[in-house]
Amino acid sequence: MSMLEIIAHKRDGAVLTPEEIQFVVTNYTQGKIPDYQVSAWLMSVYLQGMNFQEASELAMAMRDSGEQLHWPAKFLPIIDKHSTGGVGDKVSLILAPILAACNLYDPMIAGRGLGHTGGTLDKLESIPGFDVALDDAALQAALQQAKVVITGATTELAPADRLLYALRDTTGTVASIPLIASSIMSKKLAAGISGLVMDVKCGSGAFMKTQPEARELAQTLVAIGKAAGIKMAALITNMEQPLGLAIGNSLEVQEAIACLTQQGPEDITELTLTLAAQMLVMGDKAGDLSQGHQLAQGTLRDGTALACFKQMVAAQGGDVAYIDDPSRLPKAPQQITITAPKTGVIGAIATEQIGMAVVHLGGGRLVKEAAIDPAVGIVLRHKIGDAVVAGEPLAVVHANQVSPELLQDIQACFKIQKNSANLGPLVLDTIL
Repeated sequence: MSMLEIIAHKRDGAVLTPEEIQFVVTNYTQGKIPDYQVSAWLMSVYLQGMNFQEASELAMAMRDSGEQLHWPAKFLPIIDKHSTGGVGDKVSLILAPILAACNLYDPMIAGRGLGHTGGTLDKLESIPGFDVALDDAALQAALQQAKVVITGATTELAPADRLLYALRDTTGTVASIPLIASSIMSKKLAAGISGLVMDVKCGSGAFMKTQPEARELAQTLVAIGKAAGIKMAALITNMEQPLGLAIGNSLEVQEAIACLTQQGPEDITELTLTLAAQMLVMGDKAGDLSQGHQLAQGTLRDGTALACFKQMVAAQGGDVAYIDDPSRLPKAPQQITITAPKTGVIGAIATEQIGMAVVHLGGGRLVKEAAIDPAVGIVLRHKIGDAVVAGEPLAVVHANQVSPELLQDIQACFKIQKNSANLGPLVLDTIL
């Protein structure tokens, strides 16, 4: 089989055979195909696309490129959740302990923030001592102790995906739906899960800006999962504004704890309960979505979810004292209030720009190797649809140092209009 022929096939719009896809993945992982040829192949895929079958074959080939996790029967079924990334998305921190409180096991393989989107691992590292780099033995032990674990992927898990993603990142081929979907699913399938609920973000703060794009990605993800024999559901959710009020690592941990004590923002709590209901039904812990929602909500009401969060933190080496007293978490020295320049109604929020403002404060990264400051961020005081008066606080910026220009940019993210505004539903569509 010739790599030149495979590149030409996809360049000319042909459907690749399973053997051709396997050839590319296996030989590139083993160092037998040069970067420049795989770059040409990735660009061909980017331009010509892939059908569901091709995307599924690519995900399976990447899954099979490294080790795969296998879980004892006592942990099964393993039901997981994955988000395509947004601004203020701290759902996993609330969702994981809810699942544990409902006796559902989930070793979540999470990621770090890149660009305007935050990373679950970065948020958890705001808690002193919290270990997000568990080896297999530590992962099994923590799962036994806490029922849920949130950790990063090991280098042995889907190594082909890691190599291909690094190449995509430098060749302008990241924004390809089949490549995105196969990348996500290769790691999830290698993690040995029984079912997956996808949270596909859509809107100004998401990678998928429009509903047709988000629906295509959701359909591709569901098709890949079903082809691999696991249960699948994908929710397309609204990312026209940040989730919750807090954006920034330590600030989001504090908001997650507030949600676990029923004092958090309504939107982040409601989305978490909606995703939990899907997972509880998928894991046979609830008969329908209504019952799943009630079970999940009950764990917040009776405090068992908060207790399970503390148990997870302890199992991964974190200091639980910071959960009992969130004010001890990292705090920035400056809090600067951004005010409304005029009276009106907030009609839109430039969500991606808000996320990038947090990056410029030091709370995110533009390259994977960059260090971040866990204390900095932005806390919103108003969201879309709220009436504001000139001079009223819009947001509070938590910073070490911040330029007047950045403060002006943050203020400009809030579009104030005369007429009322309608954000639309939190869940836009469900793909099964």
